[in-house]
Amino acid sequence: MWDALHSSMLHWYRLVGSGSDGARAIERDGVVAALVPASAQRSVVNAVVYEHPDALATAYDAIAAAYDAIGAKWTVWVHDGDRETAELLERAGHVLDAAPEAMAVDLVAAPPRRPARDALADWTAEGELSDVGAINDRAYGYGGDWFSRALTQLPDGAVQIYVARQEGQAVGCCAIVDNGTNTEVQMVAVLPEARGNGISGTLLAHGLADAMERGARTGTLVATKLGRPVYEKLGFRSLGVLEMWERRLDQR
Repeated sequence: MWDALHSSMLHWYRLVGSGSDGARAIERDGVVAALVPASAQRSVVNAVVYEHPDALATAYDAIAAAYDAIGAKWTVWVHDGDRETAELLERAGHVLDAAPEAMAVDLVAAPPRRPARDALADWTAEGELSDVGAINDRAYGYGGDWFSRALTQLPDGAVQIYVARQEGQAVGCCAIVDNGTNTEVQMVAVLPEARGNGISGTLLAHGLADAMERGARTGTLVATKLGRPVYEKLGFRSLGVLEMWERRLDQR
């Protein structure tokens, strides 16, 4: 499951590295860094995923220079227990910013139960990328339109977008990203005033059921504390912590 998670995160950040004007992905021997100048203030999109500590150590200086060139705050996703990488990043001026939980579900052993079509009054499995950005901008309370700037264009078919509406307004979303036989869940968010109505769980259940029909056998995601109970109801179980080691603009 860890391998599936890492592979899907690498795939996701390759997509993020093509998701807006000026964005690019740097790839070095199992290391992927997404550089997003349009949203330089948000490290969750300006982020690095690596497979092996030695590979990150080798690529670190070049990646750091690339982020410095666009004036970006950036983060490295570190597997809990990888003290070698954590110490490298701390020496380089990174700080431990957050430690969300990696989760996975075996879709074969615990197949998702598709909700009734009318479980949500107004929803679509063919949502717009602009809705995903706008909902996440508001839901996570960063201020500004950082997610919207980071995600303006993705290859056709690369992401399946689910959006729920209330009175015509987009209030909840999730993105499903296929990668081999694993499906990665990204960008789950519900506006504060629409929470408590089962929106994220219903959208995600549809997304997982659809992914399984396309051949997915596992699902992975990185959970906030708010999202974890929703994911547990859908069969996701903890894999452990993923640390986010952030290098901020005033620490360069």
